[in-house]
Amino acid sequence: MEETQPEEQPIIRVTVNPGICGFPCSIEGEKKDKYRVALRGLGSECKHVQRLFEQVQEMGLRDLFAPISKSPVFQAAQQSGCHPMCPVPIAILKTAEATMGMALPRDAEIKFER
Repeated sequence: MEETQPEEQPIIRVTVNPGICGFPCSIEGEKKDKYRVALRGLGSECKHVQRLFEQVQEMGLRDLFAPISKSPVFQAAQQSGCHPMCPVPIAILKTAEATMGMALPRDAEIKFER
């Protein structure tokens, strides 16, 4: 009988260029089990985003689909002093969603037309 190896889960990595603040960062998501992911923020020089990542290191399926007012990511962003228009909280949620296999890892974009 052939022994099967558990399927290795890839790490999902997202790069965020938040715009005028000039503090880009990366987010890594790694599946812990069927309903949980570990999250790491990398490279941000923004003290607010650094505090955000100290608070959001793991996320479950319920956290991912919580209403905005109850989302642990948005609550942590507010407590961390993130600017209300900072795209990093959304990028955290998109990273978690793709890591859990709830969405395909596709780019999202906000682009100003000139």
